[in-house]
Amino acid sequence: MSNLGIIRDGALLCVGGKIVAVGTTKELLSHPWVRKNRKRLRDLDCRGKVVLPGFVDAHTHPLFTSPRLIDFEKRIAGATYEQIAEAGGGIRSSLDGVRKASRSTLAQHALPALEAMSRQGTTTVEAKSGYGLSLEAEIKSLEALREASRRWPGTLVPTLLGAHVVPSEFRSKPDDYVSLVCEEMIPAVAKRRLADFIDVFTEKGAFTPGQTLRIFEAARRYKLNLRGHVCQLTQCSLKPLLDLEPTSLDHLDHVSDEDIPEFASSNTVATLVPGANYFLGLHQYPPARKLINAGVSVALATDYNPGTSPTLSMPFVLSLACTQMKMSPAEAITAATINGAASVGLHQSKGSLEPGKDADAAVFDVRDYREIAYWFATNYCVATMQNGHLHETFCR
Repeated sequence: MSNLGIIRDGALLCVGGKIVAVGTTKELLSHPWVRKNRKRLRDLDCRGKVVLPGFVDAHTHPLFTSPRLIDFEKRIAGATYEQIAEAGGGIRSSLDGVRKASRSTLAQHALPALEAMSRQGTTTVEAKSGYGLSLEAEIKSLEALREASRRWPGTLVPTLLGAHVVPSEFRSKPDDYVSLVCEEMIPAVAKRRLADFIDVFTEKGAFTPGQTLRIFEAARRYKLNLRGHVCQLTQCSLKPLLDLEPTSLDHLDHVSDEDIPEFASSNTVATLVPGANYFLGLHQYPPARKLINAGVSVALATDYNPGTSPTLSMPFVLSLACTQMKMSPAEAITAATINGAASVGLHQSKGSLEPGKDADAAVFDVRDYREIAYWFATNYCVATMQNGHLHETFCR
């Protein structure tokens, strides 16, 4: 994770939304395509700047209608995550707005968030439903994501999070809600190809490990990829979940030492979201060093959501990773690019600047890549390229 493959005085040739060649400027100026098509080229002068693969934000919840300001104030006054949820706040407090909103309204809310992510260097986003928690509202949410993705030049990876929490109308019969997810939501979403992944929040007050396995097994029958929220607030055994080969397990604040070797021997990515720990005012962060030292593939994401991580900034997450989880700047960049791409199953096309991959890149007005994490809460991204579409602010 510490080897970034830095090219000094580098250049990147992109044609038709794909990377054709990468190397030094001298090498690319003599490239056959460049020599033959010199007049057709558009040059982007990035001297004195750093060019990275576009960030892959591998865990977000962009479909909501309003911030949770009451929860915010209660937390400042000392209420815990669990106390807020039991009082009717938390995830359930977002349901009414999403259920009442139209598909277009939800899409219009998500699009500015995606655009703001682009301005900070993000080119690929995993986006979850999960604030509707009914068959109709979850379908509508995923349709809104599809509508937003058609209007955004980046790449959006949709995830069904129907198993976020048990909605109030099923609180006395949670297994009936699990049946709804398994027997109605998953088949409907798979039939309409509205999601690439299924996600489950496995936690006290949400879904048990047994319920999670039941949902995962249903998702596999319909050929949906698996990912999960695990060990955020409490510890649970990960081996039964790892046996089903999820693409990613996320949060992992309370992962046990016994589970880490099993994790390291799997192909599952550990996606860490320190923005949630920061916003919740927690002193404990995910054990990134233990995971990395054991050989686990670690990714980073914003966990953008209205309750526990209202940030759109991957550079800020990189700063948290360095200062609070003791990842090096190089490890943080790897986690936010190629490992993030692996977390959403797109490492063959995203996450690094290599010939044949999608033309996704971010340009930062800094002279050293370490500055991206160093200047916290500051955006030095001056241009992004998403599938070959360039958004620039510094070229004149």
